[in-house]
Amino acid sequence: MHSETPLYTALTEFAARDPLRLHMPGHKGRPLPGLAGFPTEIDFTELPPTGDLYQRFGPVEEAENLWAELWGADCCLFLTGGSTQGIHTALRCAAPGGEPVLADRVSHRSVHTGLALLGCPVAWMERGPLPADSALAPLTPARVEEGLERNPQAKAVVVTSPTYYGVLSDIPAIAERCHRHGAALVVDGAHGAHLPLLGENPYREADFAVVSAHKTLRAPGQTALLFANGCTLDELQGASMLFATSSPSYVMMAALDALRPWCQGEGKARYRATAEQVAALRRDYPALTDRDCPLDPCRLTLCVPDGEGLSRALMESGIYPEMADRGHVVMILTEADGDASFARLRAALDGLGLRGQARQSAPTPALPPLPEQVCTPRTALLAPAEPVPWERAPGRVAAEQLAPYPPGVPVVAPGERITKKVLDYLNEMGYNKQCISVLRETP
Repeated sequence: MHSETPLYTALTEFAARDPLRLHMPGHKGRPLPGLAGFPTEIDFTELPPTGDLYQRFGPVEEAENLWAELWGADCCLFLTGGSTQGIHTALRCAAPGGEPVLADRVSHRSVHTGLALLGCPVAWMERGPLPADSALAPLTPARVEEGLERNPQAKAVVVTSPTYYGVLSDIPAIAERCHRHGAALVVDGAHGAHLPLLGENPYREADFAVVSAHKTLRAPGQTALLFANGCTLDELQGASMLFATSSPSYVMMAALDALRPWCQGEGKARYRATAEQVAALRRDYPALTDRDCPLDPCRLTLCVPDGEGLSRALMESGIYPEMADRGHVVMILTEADGDASFARLRAALDGLGLRGQARQSAPTPALPPLPEQVCTPRTALLAPAEPVPWERAPGRVAAEQLAPYPPGVPVVAPGERITKKVLDYLNEMGYNKQCISVLRETP
């Protein structure tokens, strides 16, 4: 009989047979010292009854196929190394020979490291600011098309949606522009695993979509999913083996398997209720709203004169936001935050006098122009580097990202030349590291 959770069921049934485990892992299904609650009984390795993440057989593949069916994708790969593993794998599939890539400037460091590992040259797409706020607006389809026209050799386009502030880009429209120019669309949706539970799947038209289950769904840390269209599971497996462990956690994969039926059923109603609660918070407190731009319905981004101060005040009352910067406090709300959690947050915000307060983010200076790109990310991240004092950095080539929040975009990316204008901007933002990592020699 077909199981609703083929991997989890196979692991529990195999464990119930009390096999003599003359294989890894070393705990042999017994309790861990000091961590008796960890489910060691289903923590197996690659065996005929358990399947193999990198082979086309058994309950792992069955569980991945069910996720692909739910998502509306051609195939799905379980990730136990977080979305970073998925970004690297997607880039390997989209630009297998190190071809040029067009990338959203609002990119996680996994994009930079993936480009470096694969040797891909990159051209960056900048975003415009949101009116009356220092967060950045969605990446528009027109900006993507402009980038592709300027870089017709680009084989892949990388877009982040949602951003840390919850800003969503129009992925179906961007996908249409990419496909018209013969480029694959890779979406870093690490913070958007829950979005399909709130309506139509916004990632369905992407060639590759990477989502972190652990960020917004009830899943263990590092669990993520890579969905692909126009690509086979064999290709995903082969590409992922370059970056991932050969001993993936069966507990993590079982958690992804067990999560899917919940997403299909109870999860949808619970997330819609969460979105309603967040909408009410946005009405009552100074926050980004969907009148500003399309937003993740379950993320609360407060816009205040002193975000870092507000964050400290909230932490003093036992409430820990996801992130704070000069003018924002970002909170991730999920269906796990019930009525009591929302009431506690409201009480804290009311106690700090935020109810009905006008939105007023701390002003931030305009971003400086994109720096000169001196070398590829690969050269910058793999070449010998050295730390230099702040005042000696102008003219040197960065070996690291310099990315203050807001707006959460690298002012300097690896391989770009550091200028005095860049340092002046960073100083004004209060981003004053004592030393900056630069290449020892300019390529």
